[in-house]
Amino acid sequence: VLPRGPQGLGPNGKPRTSSLESPIMLLSGHQSAVYTMKFNPAGTIIASGSHDKEIFLWNVRGDCKNFMVLKGHKNAVLDVQWTTDGSTIVSASPDKTVRAWDVETGKQIKKMAEHSSFVNSCCPARRGPPLIVSGSDDGTAKLWDMRQRGAIQTFPDKFQITAVSFS
Repeated sequence: VLPRGPQGLGPNGKPRTSSLESPIMLLSGHQSAVYTMKFNPAGTIIASGSHDKEIFLWNVRGDCKNFMVLKGHKNAVLDVQWTTDGSTIVSASPDKTVRAWDVETGKQIKKMAEHSSFVNSCCPARRGPPLIVSGSDDGTAKLWDMRQRGAIQTFPDKFQITAVSFS
């Protein structure tokens, strides 16, 4: 018999893989599977995206309550990303859209809808102009400028694009 604790068994009777004694916080509220969660740059808020088509914002201090729900996607939310300043969330969905959200107001500020299939991934640029890249099952990555209408560049591939990032 192994002792309980970091080197022993957890409360479920299985060997521990972490030195954490218990969850730090339990976030409940989504009505379906959660596919993505990201901390804001300051580490004070978590955004979670779910099969229920919603993005929840959670305080990570105090009672860890959900304080805002971002609604607008017509299908699951597969990816959420924060802009470097923490003012905007970018999300990707099988509804063929990438959307940008104002974190202060909870309002959608841009809908990017030129993909012809599921959008799997999105990423805002870390510096410079307000650019976003998205990757889709349609075999394209698209580059968007938040100040302009439509994608400013399309990068075709033979296969689905499952992840995108700026270097």
